[in-house]
Amino acid sequence: MKPTRAGTTENISVSMPAELISELRSRTGRRGLSSYITEAVRHQLAMDGLADIVASHEEEHGALTEQEVEDARRELFGEESARASRKDAA
Repeated sequence: MKPTRAGTTENISVSMPAELISELRSRTGRRGLSSYITEAVRHQLAMDGLADIVASHEEEHGALTEQEVEDARRELFGEESARASRKDAA
């Protein structure tokens, strides 16, 4: 297998439940499916990285406080997200 460079693509085969594929195709069309899945995987990898950072922080400093979580949410997603989160918790 050749090493890949930034910007190159590689075909893979992924098995998924048929109903999920059907819903994806209805949202993206046949040609947008790869792009949609690529962005979903990028998002999941970012979330995994964030979970690793949190786990490392908590291992060293203990569990995050509600205020630390709210501050991080505000920094990452803006004030609206923090406000919505407070409303959901109430």
